[in-house]
Amino acid sequence: MKGIVDRFDRRIDYLRISITDHCNLKCLYCTPFGGRDRLAHSEILSYEEIARLMLAAVQAGIRKVRVTGGEPLMRKGVVELCRMLSGIEGLESLTLTTNGVYLQELAPQLHDAGVQRVNVSLDTLRPERFKKITGHNLLSKVLSGIKRAEEVGLHPVKINTVVMRGINDDEIEDFARLSLKKPYQVRFIELMRTNGCGLDDHESLFMPVEEIVKVVRRVGELSLGPAVDSPDPARLCSLPGGFGRVGFIAPLSWHFCGSCNRLRLTADGKLRTCLFSEKEIDIKGPLRAGDSIAELADIFRLAAAQKPHGHSLDRTDIEKHFGRDMQAIGG
Repeated sequence: MKGIVDRFDRRIDYLRISITDHCNLKCLYCTPFGGRDRLAHSEILSYEEIARLMLAAVQAGIRKVRVTGGEPLMRKGVVELCRMLSGIEGLESLTLTTNGVYLQELAPQLHDAGVQRVNVSLDTLRPERFKKITGHNLLSKVLSGIKRAEEVGLHPVKINTVVMRGINDDEIEDFARLSLKKPYQVRFIELMRTNGCGLDDHESLFMPVEEIVKVVRRVGELSLGPAVDSPDPARLCSLPGGFGRVGFIAPLSWHFCGSCNRLRLTADGKLRTCLFSEKEIDIKGPLRAGDSIAELADIFRLAAAQKPHGHSLDRTDIEKHFGRDMQAIGG
């Protein structure tokens, strides 16, 4: 099976699949002011349709898949979808991103269904602050879910923490210390301005990665080398004596577009060539019109051919419109 190489000589082998735009949390930086109109059930791809598209994606050259949302564990039958995807010949990696609320219950089933790793979004370790950021008092459930994921072998558990100055930046050291005790990857993420999110002033909340790194170094020495051409956006390093790792994802300070290897499939069947782009290619229409696997594979190749060289975000352009809010794209 021939892989996909785009016009900038990047090998495109990773697909993020959003299976729902619903979420049970209302995180400040993700949920728009006043809520949003959710997709109708008829607009969302069925599991059978997703599996058929994955057959085409693998034929085109996709080797890694991440299931996302919204919150993917809210969608009924998600374990069976994962089982369907993990059974596709040629797919090498199946992972999932979640807010962790339902992870304690579903972690064993997800592991049995072929999910190899999970990313858990977690921005605070303090119950009251968790309620302030997410709108719900569910921190204990998330922490129990992370523990259960570790126990059943979803390794490594990756914890994604969006740093916001004046909101949770005083917990950077606490999060970094998790990697001393547990084999987790704790990844600090620069705050991005997304469409109509519940944040009034991104500029005052934004904390550049250089400052985050300095705070982590209070916990222990880091050996953070220069960025390398890696498809993983996180630059990882270890604290002395740690069982896990810490990482930094900085879409504004450290552009990682030169090695980007991914496409995104939205819950309503559109292929996005870049997270920070309004450009979408409809694949649901051809799918429902009866296109063959080979014809659908060509649409994945077309999407890869149209990937931009990089996003246009920088620190002076943080209110750019991306066509959808983050909750509807899948991050």
